Amino acid sequence: MIPDAVFFHKLSRLRMAMGHRASMNLTGNHKSTQKGSSMEFSDFREYMPGDDIRRIDWNAYGRLDRLYIKEYMEEKEAVISILLDTSASMLYGEKKKSELACMLAATFSYIGLNNMDRVVLYDMKDLQNGKMQPPFMAGGGNKALPRLADWLNQRTFSDTVDISGAVMRLPVKSNGITIIISDFLQETFLVPEEDTLRKLLHFLEYRKQRAVLLHVLAQEELAVTLTGTRNLIDIEDNSTLRLTLDAKSILVYQKALADFLTSFRAECARAGAFYAVCSTQRDIYQLIFQDLKGLYDI
Repeated sequence: MIPDAVFFHKLSRLRMAMGHRASMNLTGNHKSTQKGSSMEFSDFREYMPGDDIRRIDWNAYGRLDRLYIKEYMEEKEAVISILLDTSASMLYGEKKKSELACMLAATFSYIGLNNMDRVVLYDMKDLQNGKMQPPFMAGGGNKALPRLADWLNQRTFSDTVDISGAVMRLPVKSNGITIIISDFLQETFLVPEEDTLRKLLHFLEYRKQRAVLLHVLAQEELAVTLTGTRNLIDIEDNSTLRLTLDAKSILVYQKALADFLTSFRAECARAGAFYAVCSTQRDIYQLIFQDLKGLYDI
C-alpha cells in the first residue's frame, strides 16, 4: 500500500536532517562545508534516470559505451540510501509489516526527491546475494514518483534476508543518510557475543552515513493476545514450535521483547544513530509527523 496524494502533500514541508554538515556542495536544501562555483568541475558519475541529459559526456560514451555525466561542485546532491527488508517475516500481521515498510520507504523517498536530493532504494535480498538487481534511483524532484510506486509494487517478500550482510555491501561513496527499514528478526541480532548491531553501525559511521533504523513490528508482536496451546510456524523456514501461551509465558515474552528493543535503542544512541519502533497499528500520520519528527530539519 502506497500513500496517496494527500499524504504526500502533507510531507512537502519536511526535509531530512543530515545529522552533520555535508562535505559536498548540494543542489538540494542542505548546506556544505566546501566552496566552489557552479562551473567548478568535480567528478564524473554514471548517468541515472532523471539526470539532465545536457550534462552527459558524449566523449566518455564513445570510449566506454556507457553514459556518464559531469558533476560540478554546486550541483552535487545529498544521497539518501534506503534499504528495504523483503524477507518473508515482513508478511506477518493482520496489518502486514511489509505494507508499512513500503509506506515508510515511499515517504522518505518523496521527502528526499522533493528537496532535490538523490534517492537510492535497495531491496536487501538483492544486496545480500550480490545480484545487484537495479535499485530504484532518482533525483531532481518528485517527477519520479510513478516509477517509485512501480518499483515498490514489484517487491516480493519471501525467504530470508541477511540484514548485516546487505548493509556491508551498500555501495555508498560519499556522506549521506542510510535508512534501514526492517523487523530485525534475525538470530544474529539476539546473540550478544556476535555484536552484530554495533558492527553494522560502526560500518555506516566509517562510510560517513547518518544511520536511521526503523524497526517495523506488527501489533500482534508487540502485544500478544493469543492463548492456549499453539503450533507456531516460522514463516521463513517452516519450522514449528508447539507452545502453551498463558499469562506467565506471555510475560516472559514481553520482557524478552522489551530487553531486545532496549538494547537496540541503547546501541543506536551510543552510535549517534536514529532509532524508532514503528508499529503497524500506529496511525501513519502520527507515526511520520510525531514519532519520527527527530529525523527532520524543518
